[in-house]
Amino acid sequence: MNHWSQDAIFYHIYPLGLCGAPKQNDFHCPPTPRLQELHGWIAHLRDLGVNALYLGPVFESSAHGYDTADFYQVDRRLGQNQDLADLAAALHQAGIRLILDGVFNHVGRDFWAFRDLRANGAASAFRDWFAGVDFSQSSPYGDPFTYTPWNGHFDLVKLNLQHPDVRAHLFEAVRSWFATFQIDGLRLDVAEQIDPAFLRDLAALCRSMRPDAWLLGEQVHGDYRRLTDGANLDSATNYELYKGLFSSLNDANYFEVAYALNRQFGMGGMYRNLPLYNFADNHDVARVASLLRQPRHLAPLYALLLTAPGVPSIYYGSEWGLGGVKAHDDWPLRPRLELATTQAHAPHPHLPALITHLIAVRHATPALRYGDYQQLHVAAEQLAFVRRWEHQRALVALNAATTPHHLHLRVDLPDGTRLHDALNPEQVVVVAGGKIAVGVPANWACVWVNSHISTT
Repeated sequence: MNHWSQDAIFYHIYPLGLCGAPKQNDFHCPPTPRLQELHGWIAHLRDLGVNALYLGPVFESSAHGYDTADFYQVDRRLGQNQDLADLAAALHQAGIRLILDGVFNHVGRDFWAFRDLRANGAASAFRDWFAGVDFSQSSPYGDPFTYTPWNGHFDLVKLNLQHPDVRAHLFEAVRSWFATFQIDGLRLDVAEQIDPAFLRDLAALCRSMRPDAWLLGEQVHGDYRRLTDGANLDSATNYELYKGLFSSLNDANYFEVAYALNRQFGMGGMYRNLPLYNFADNHDVARVASLLRQPRHLAPLYALLLTAPGVPSIYYGSEWGLGGVKAHDDWPLRPRLELATTQAHAPHPHLPALITHLIAVRHATPALRYGDYQQLHVAAEQLAFVRRWEHQRALVALNAATTPHHLHLRVDLPDGTRLHDALNPEQVVVVAGGKIAVGVPANWACVWVNSHISTT
């Protein structure tokens, strides 16, 4: 039985940005129910074919959401707990699962226990809740003590996740999220820096609340099996594929992404049975429309994202080809968007229909969701591979060139077998001599399928 995540198409929303929340929390203003805006996006997600939402940080924080002040209350800039519960219920009613950001490595300086430490110093009952507290030095903020920050950022205070009271506080918060908001899982921030033993205990807790909970760990570098095999998480953020998606197109070098796909998912691949979380951009990196040198490459890029092994995700606004690069902070990557205005002024107005088509093909083709991966052909601007599941074959051919390209692809099907192009259903080829001869349109793809066998 396949896990629901293998049938998922994720949409990723950074709510403080999309909803236009103030960039700083004053902790005094009454709650503003900005989360209610997201109800208006549900029909758009359904139209795209999305069936899972990764909702970025929603709990009370100082600024960007990853500097938590209270794990038990929705950020007043977004509303109240009932607003999140109502949104979760509406998403589930629409057939869309929900995962939230779990930020457990660090907190903000406004976290209630750290405020107590600032106020009471060495007498604070919470001094051991934080890593590296040292009263022989002062912090860059002028505290009469220092502490371990996250990656040198002293506005982010590293928690002591070995402390039993810290663990109890965090785990009780997670219990409340599953119980109150009926979430389907968590994305775990900077999971690569968290002790795998803590993550294992957290995973056990989540699955005690919901046996099919999906746990995604953020990992930028290294072997993703550290999180999945070592910490019992279900998936990790596939930054290796993310980089290859755009740079292979910019450099006219499909060999780069082909190497990554073979290393990860090919015969003997490191992650052959691991559905990694695949993305073209997110809240931390420049939007792919700004990274690609040729806008025409958006089509083959999304074609690969949505046919490769793994769990694909679309970052909010990128379905219209919105650009965005970091300036002095990350807010340009996390813009305020109003749905109707964005649709009316989309930089690439035809891109949503293309992505919708690709998603529909993935939903209709089990081999694209569960199948193995074998490379059939690679050249500077062409890549072809086959995904196999039970009796179904899906042969994917990508062409990043400005002219159509013809390929002869070997296929393990009997001569005379007919395959249709799921992206262009009127196109049919027949296996002859163990091969098919196909033409791939410029800047586009074909997905040749022998049958649509339902195995769900």
